[in-house]
Amino acid sequence: MPTAADTARLLAATEVFGDLEEPELLAVAQVAVPRRWDRGEIIFREGDPGDTCYLVRSGAVILTREHQDGRMVALAELRAGSLFGELAMFRGETRSATAEAIEPTSAVALLAGDVQRLVRRHPDIALKLLATLAERVSRTNERLLQQSFQTVAGRVASALLAQTIARQAEGAPQSDVLIRATQAEIAHLAGTSRESASRFLATLERAGVVTLGRGKVTVHEPGRLRNYIH
Repeated sequence: MPTAADTARLLAATEVFGDLEEPELLAVAQVAVPRRWDRGEIIFREGDPGDTCYLVRSGAVILTREHQDGRMVALAELRAGSLFGELAMFRGETRSATAEAIEPTSAVALLAGDVQRLVRRHPDIALKLLATLAERVSRTNERLLQQSFQTVAGRVASALLAQTIARQAEGAPQSDVLIRATQAEIAHLAGTSRESASRFLATLERAGVVTLGRGKVTVHEPGRLRNYIH
């Protein structure tokens, strides 16, 4: 079980809370609640009421929204040090997206009242939260723009490359990068159907770029994925 000091160090490493003094970090950490989710577990759904935000300690969370045509659109993948769920807290509305753990994930939960009291004492935190949200909106817009012009191959290759880069940032090697994700999850990230994603993944396997396994993909030569991104 993480201690308050562990949580304070996690908070200190984030852009939003990084400028707080140690006593303030400890005060926030003492009201933070540890949470854990298994892979595939829904943390909250679009439309749910929300009064809690979460800071990822380990693992990964994907945020999705349902498109008007019924497709699920991936908005962002969040890993260690990322904050999510904060929008509903300040707007007092329902969740604007669905959050799902795509790996075994641990986090700390922060109640709206606690964060709002902190923001009143430190208005600069509100500016950092806004900057975080703006960056997420920008990335989402860029992702949707790319998906609107890219082929299925380009979207799946982009999703795989993003997954590879994220794991390399966590210490994975430059080649033979293991991605623990099902083909359905990769399709989800790419904004395409499982059938279309599976066909292209099979093409990549025949080309020796990846090896497919049950619930995993090994990317042997990440740089070659760029050849399919147009």
